Amino acid sequence: MRRLYSTFAQGPPGIGLLLIRLVAGTAAIAHGIAGLRSEPTLVFTLLHMLCIGLGPFLIVGLWTPVVGTLLALAALPNTFAYTEYRWHWIVIATLGISLALLGPGLWSIDARLFGWKRLKIGDRK
Repeated sequence: MRRLYSTFAQGPPGIGLLLIRLVAGTAAIAHGIAGLRSEPTLVFTLLHMLCIGLGPFLIVGLWTPVVGTLLALAALPNTFAYTEYRWHWIVIATLGISLALLGPGLWSIDARLFGWKRLKIGDRK
């Protein structure tokens, strides 16, 4: 699982990744809910529900590379189906791919589960 993550950036880059995750997750949830209100077909209903389900995973930073890729794949059909929101879906897809490539950052569940561990050898007091 560790090979899916490039780094767990800390400091200002980690804060930047946290902000990207928050914006991407919130936008995915908001646009998914808006898409459900527009009476789409069954396929687009499933895509919108997928976006709503992926949003919280991005916000907390759990399985970020997989979730970012799925978000980008779910956003692409919406880009062509909803021309009035085309740029919104392009931005969501771009953020998803960016997070899939960069990783979640230090402030994420992924960093706690899959981050580098330090081993203490011996008892020094």
